[in-house]
Amino acid sequence: MRIYIVSRKKIYICIFIIILIIGAISMLGYRSKGVWNEYKTEPIRKVEVNSKKMAFTCNVDWGGEHIPKMLEIFKENNIKVTFFITGRWAEKNRELLVKIKEEGHEIGNHGYSHKLPTKTNKKENIKEIKRTEEAIYKALSHKTNLFAPPAGDYNKETLEIAENLGYKVILWSVDTIDWKKGSTKDIIIKRVFNKDHKGAILLMHPKEETIKALPHIIKKIKEEGIHICTVSELINI
Repeated sequence: MRIYIVSRKKIYICIFIIILIIGAISMLGYRSKGVWNEYKTEPIRKVEVNSKKMAFTCNVDWGGEHIPKMLEIFKENNIKVTFFITGRWAEKNRELLVKIKEEGHEIGNHGYSHKLPTKTNKKENIKEIKRTEEAIYKALSHKTNLFAPPAGDYNKETLEIAENLGYKVILWSVDTIDWKKGSTKDIIIKRVFNKDHKGAILLMHPKEETIKALPHIIKKIKEEGIHICTVSELINI
């Protein structure tokens, strides 16, 4: 009788372990089908690695003089991207902001004055997002629902604030680092092609060297069979 009881316990333990393994596999399978890091505790950096799409994003708080040329390149290549705009830039560059939207590009929220969320209190963080939302809505009658925290800076509170305001937090998996001194066309291209592109989110800024690099980057990514798109198209919202 004693041997039988021990054996039964072993069977129960084995069954329990099998259930845990099946649960873990199911969860991994679920995550591979949806947005990578789509849980509330993490921002979105990319989607599944088998995706044939890649989102281009451009964070804008300065560099407006380069945006018209950037728009020309996107139009020539028939691609739409996501521009994350600060509120103060939106207020000072209404006509250019309208042009970006009229050409079919997506507009996201980049905070009002580019304050780092982790260095700002909760009240101010809420104000930064809402004030930008209002500035963009005033120019475009468009309610933003994507938030790119300045400098990619965030913590748990940042994510909670964004979620409560109806935003998805967006970061990147491919960084041009074009804002850094010494970032030439060739260096920017090398940074982009050192990373995986399937399901990726690329970050850039309106910089002269970035504009020089863009035609080559777009051409080569298209040759990979990857469709360049907005963040919303990439994450299916």
